[in-house]
Amino acid sequence: MAETSPIEDQQRRALVRNRRLATGLLVFVVLVFLGTLVVPEPGFWTRLLRATAEAGVAGALADWFAVTAVFRRPLGLPIPHTAIVPRSKDRIGAGLGRFVETHFLTPDLLSQRLGEAKVAKHMAEWLSQPTNAEALADRVVAGLPYVVRSLGDKEIRAFVGRALGEQLKELELAPILARLLSLLSATGHGEALLDNALLAARNLIDSRRDDLDRLVAERTAWWIPKTVDRRIAKSVVEGVRNFIEELRLPGSESRQKLLEMVAHFSAETIHSKAWRTRIEGAKHNFLQQEAVQEWLVTVGDRLREFVLADLESPKSRTREALAKGAQSLGYALAADEAMRQRFDRAVERIALHLLSPWRGEIGRIIEETVKSWDAGTVTARIELAVGGDLQIIRINGTLVGSLVGCALYLISTFFI
Repeated sequence: MAETSPIEDQQRRALVRNRRLATGLLVFVVLVFLGTLVVPEPGFWTRLLRATAEAGVAGALADWFAVTAVFRRPLGLPIPHTAIVPRSKDRIGAGLGRFVETHFLTPDLLSQRLGEAKVAKHMAEWLSQPTNAEALADRVVAGLPYVVRSLGDKEIRAFVGRALGEQLKELELAPILARLLSLLSATGHGEALLDNALLAARNLIDSRRDDLDRLVAERTAWWIPKTVDRRIAKSVVEGVRNFIEELRLPGSESRQKLLEMVAHFSAETIHSKAWRTRIEGAKHNFLQQEAVQEWLVTVGDRLREFVLADLESPKSRTREALAKGAQSLGYALAADEAMRQRFDRAVERIALHLLSPWRGEIGRIIEETVKSWDAGTVTARIELAVGGDLQIIRINGTLVGSLVGCALYLISTFFI
């Protein structure tokens, strides 16, 4: 059995209740009418009650016929112009599709409704609640393992690799490298990075003194004494170390020249076609190396395993980061009205961009969906939605008919 929503359950209860009440009222006025017929010598009040009940029966039966004829043939009889909904199913679907297309998905109406919705405000209020942010993070973390595991599929990996490769081939590294160098220089982080690199170079030289001695001995003549080889190696190492220390010294001439060279290289990289060509050539050669491709695959596999392990952990850092990020976004939106306005405008533009061109298609989807339903399904759905109110019409018809019958009898008795 298909699941039903709480709204459908409520509608079904209202339909059953109102139908029983309308039918019970019809039975009541029929019994009253029949009761007045067996009175031996009916007086004024008996005749008034009979007229009232008789008109009530007529009104109740007329409205029962009208309501029933909307959804089915009364008593199963082939009466013309009955079972309106089953016979007009396709026409109802077409009209509903056109109605949604022309009255619900117009750009003006969408803009108005989205403007009134205040999406950013409601989202900020919702995300600001820790329980909501954590629930959102739980949903995302629950679905991520399926996405991450799918990346291990050979075909998907091959597709992602091809797509990533094409993107990297089209990406110009020269402007990015130049802007990165300029940014590092402007913020002062470039000199800190240079100091760390020079310190690493000095430590590397200190740790490989024996190897340097061996390399010098291998490249000098056999007849040169080893003590001389060691002195040559020591002089080379000390010369390099002194040069590195001079480069590390703030304000030194060598350091300033190196920084100027970096700045000049950054400017040349942006404006020089030759440098851009060199960097692009180096990038393509690097990407085509089989070892590089294998290394990227290995890194991707290890990263995938790391992500999966974190997602499956009870104390997932990804989940914690998502929850904190969502909550921070809520706080930021709540505190910044200008940001909320920009967010609402962005939502409006996206909605208009996605929905407006598809208005006709959405209308056709509604029409085709209704057409694909059998007549019984359409009838049941529409009756469930409006049947409870239509049963009220039967009740009102019974009461109004009774009142009209009573009024007509009084008029005919006292004024005619």
